[in-house]
Amino acid sequence: MRPFEYVRATDAASATAALAAIPQAKYLAGGSNLLDLMKEDVERPTRLVDITRLPLREITRSRAGLSIGALATNTETANHPLIRENYPLLTQAIVAGASGQLRNMATNGGNLLQRTRCNYFYDTSMPCNKREVGSGCAAREGLNRISAILGWSEACVATYPGDMATALYALDAQVRVRAPDGRERLITITDFHRLPGTTPERDNNLEHGDLIVAIELPVSSSDFARNSHYLKVRDRASYAFAMVSVAAALDMEGSRIRQARVVMGSVAHKPWRSAEAEAVLVGQRADEATFQRAAQAALRDARPLAHNAYKVELGHRSVVRALMRAARLA
Repeated sequence: MRPFEYVRATDAASATAALAAIPQAKYLAGGSNLLDLMKEDVERPTRLVDITRLPLREITRSRAGLSIGALATNTETANHPLIRENYPLLTQAIVAGASGQLRNMATNGGNLLQRTRCNYFYDTSMPCNKREVGSGCAAREGLNRISAILGWSEACVATYPGDMATALYALDAQVRVRAPDGRERLITITDFHRLPGTTPERDNNLEHGDLIVAIELPVSSSDFARNSHYLKVRDRASYAFAMVSVAAALDMEGSRIRQARVVMGSVAHKPWRSAEAEAVLVGQRADEATFQRAAQAALRDARPLAHNAYKVELGHRSVVRALMRAARLA
C-alpha cells in the first residue's frame, strides 16, 4: 500500500473541502471496497478523508417517504423496521450481498460507489481503460465470462457488481448529494451511474468533492411492498457476486398489473432497468406467459461476448422467476 495523508472530518463542510483540495483524495467510510483496491494498488489516493464521525447515519420518515443516511451500514438499513415493512425489496437485496461481517461495515453511500469486480481491472499488469485511461480493454477479447451483455462499449465491458443499487433502481430512489460549496442536489438513481461510452473511468455522475448525504425513497414505492422479489444467481450459494440478478416489483389489483419495475444486475456497467419489460407488463394479467414476453423484451438488445452468451438465457429465466415470485405464483 502506498503512503497517503489521513484527515478526519468533523463536519460535512470540512469533509468536502478536504477532498476537493486534492485531486487524488478519497472519502473513507466503511472501506470494504476502497481498502481492498488500495492493497491491490488499483486505487492510489494521496489523501483519505475519514467521514465516519459525520451525523449521516439516521434512517427517518419524511413527508416524501424515507430518508436513509449515507453512513448507515447495510446491516442497519436491511434490518430497519420501516424498510422491512415498506421496502422489503431493499432488505432482500442487501441481505443477498457479501457476508454479515462486511454488511456490518459497509455503508450505503460506499455501496453505491463500489467498483467493478472485472478481473482485468484488478490485475495491474493488464490494460484496463477504467484503471488507466487509453490503455485498452483486455476483457473485450479476453476472458469475459462475467462481463456485460447490455450497454457496453469498445472501451469497456465491465459490469456494476452491487445488489443494493439494483433494488434502489426498482424503488425510484434519489441520491442526495452535497457539493463543496454547501449546496445540495438530488440525483435520480437511474442517472447516478453511467454507461462506459468513451469514459469508462467514470463510474457515476458525481463531481470531485461531492459527498453523498442520503438516499431518498418515495412513499409511492411502498406500493410494491407486497409483490416484490430480489433474485440473485451466482456460482455459489453465498459470499459471491451475481452472474445475473433481478429486482422485480409489481403493484397489482387482483391479478392485473398496475405498475411494474424490472431491473437486472451484473449485465451492464450500471443496474439495467428495462422500460421495455415494464411496458409489456402494465395492464396485463400476472401469469407466466406475460412474464415470458417481458423477459424477452428485457433481453432483446443483448450483445453477448465470446464467453458470456449464457447470461442471455440465464437473464431471461431469472426475470421470469423473479416476476413469478413477486406475483406470488411460485
